[in-house]
Amino acid sequence: MYKAPVDEIAFTLKHVAGMTAAIDKGVLGDLSDDLVDAILTEAGRFASDEVAPLAEIGDRQGARLVDGKVIVPDGWSDLYHNWMAGGWNSLTAAEEFGGQALPHMLNVAALEMWNSGSMAFALGPTLTMGACDAVAAHGSDALKQAYLHKMVSGEWTATMNLTEPHAGSDLGVMKSRAERQDDGSYRIFGQKIFITWGEHEITDNIVHLVLARLPDAPAGTRGISLFLVPKYLLNEDGTPGARNDVYCHSLEHKLGIHGSPTCTMIYGDGKFGDTPGAIGWVIGEENKGLACMFTMMNNARLAVGMQGVAICEAATQKAVRYARDRTQGKTPGWTGTGMSPIIEHPDIARTLLTMKALTQGARAICYTCAHATDMAHHADPADAVHWRERAALLTPIAKSFATDAGVEVASLGIQVHGGMGFIEETGAARLLRDARIAPIYEGTNGIQAIDLVTRKLPLSDGAHVRGFLAELRGIVIDVGASNAPGFGATAERLEASLADLEAATEWLLERQGAGNATAALAGATPYQRLFGLALTGAYLAKGALADEDQGRDNRIALCRFAAENLIAETAALKDRVVNGSASLAAARAVLG
Repeated sequence: MYKAPVDEIAFTLKHVAGMTAAIDKGVLGDLSDDLVDAILTEAGRFASDEVAPLAEIGDRQGARLVDGKVIVPDGWSDLYHNWMAGGWNSLTAAEEFGGQALPHMLNVAALEMWNSGSMAFALGPTLTMGACDAVAAHGSDALKQAYLHKMVSGEWTATMNLTEPHAGSDLGVMKSRAERQDDGSYRIFGQKIFITWGEHEITDNIVHLVLARLPDAPAGTRGISLFLVPKYLLNEDGTPGARNDVYCHSLEHKLGIHGSPTCTMIYGDGKFGDTPGAIGWVIGEENKGLACMFTMMNNARLAVGMQGVAICEAATQKAVRYARDRTQGKTPGWTGTGMSPIIEHPDIARTLLTMKALTQGARAICYTCAHATDMAHHADPADAVHWRERAALLTPIAKSFATDAGVEVASLGIQVHGGMGFIEETGAARLLRDARIAPIYEGTNGIQAIDLVTRKLPLSDGAHVRGFLAELRGIVIDVGASNAPGFGATAERLEASLADLEAATEWLLERQGAGNATAALAGATPYQRLFGLALTGAYLAKGALADEDQGRDNRIALCRFAAENLIAETAALKDRVVNGSASLAAARAVLG
């Protein structure tokens, strides 16, 4: 059973991602280490004791559509209301609407624990939190007053409606339409697919954020508007009233996350109400909905990265427990009675350490991204641009590297279990099935790579990424100056990885400056992994240095393992970035 790694999460927040330094500088208000520890401890207890025990039930029963209503797995409704009563939905929201105004770093740490307990359950609250951010940033005062208090508390959940059967990532060709009404509202018509938690009976209302196009809208993404469309229209006193003309037509039958209802939503076909059309209200300005939605999507991308971290942690815990208990053969030098626990076998130990290193590296990347987001909101205005660019740079890496790691680590976990990993009863297979969606939704990892290379590297004409690399080199210098013998060849290996990253970065910037976008895009995905691996090495080293100061060496040992076993992949990745585009172009004919 999953046990929230509260101490590890707190250490990474404080000593790797930068929370303690921010607290000491007074950037995060009256937040203290003691308050951080108290929040994490209670979140860990809830995730371990209440969320995790219902994960298997959710996977086995799944969400079901019965007579137009979505039935969630047994116990999930009570679980959600207990979660909501704990105030977990409101951690980062503004106090004006009932939120606690705590740092984003704390929320992503809690999200890790919810998702390790049950990714399918945590998906619902994750979408609601993102919708709260979008409405708070772009909604009218009337919409905020009518909806945000209930959304922030979690009494009403929310969704994000982008995808259509013919329009996945290319939203410019979407067909959902909106018609203006004389009273300032709009009527929405269309079909949306893959809508997470689009229908359920857990809460009294569901607030849908829907992208649609007005009749006179410009073509492409410039003509998309964002609308708030509630499941139930509100009475004058703000309580849910008449049913709006929106409903769930069907549920998808998925590889994983079975307990999470993934809905096909129909808007405006006249099933509810006297006049066809789901009634909604514009968020932000007409034809500028995509920019509003990106407020929600950017936060969601980091949240999805946390899903990758969460699966990594759950899979690693499960594999380590199994490897300690399972006996097979005898390792060289084994002096115990009977067969050796398989954790004693070098290949299993290597596999488990790989899982652990990827987990801690992905966690550090995501938490550091959240720290940059917090600093952009709370730091001195003179530094805000720096932190906004840092958050922008790290977001695609956090989403992609962590979710790729989630799939890789879950797969390795099955391998550690051997044949038993392929059997559903062990639970190892569920983690891999759940993990597989994360590299796909909220922008596939290939799209994240395109974003990283074409939009994020050129920030400040490349000055920001170059400055970031200089900061990372400072960590390597500190490792080299350390007297701890346990580091081995860590400094040399990390320096080599950063040299690979720097060379690939300059090559990509040069190609884009010369207008050779095709070559840059051909290397985008290997570059994204290269960046993630280099960051993993650097952040494991940062944690190891902090541990050394406290007289411990476990982190030093893991850091050295990663540096001497995993990070050397950066050389091959750099070669793929720099030299792979010509062969890619030449081989395209093979695909027909």
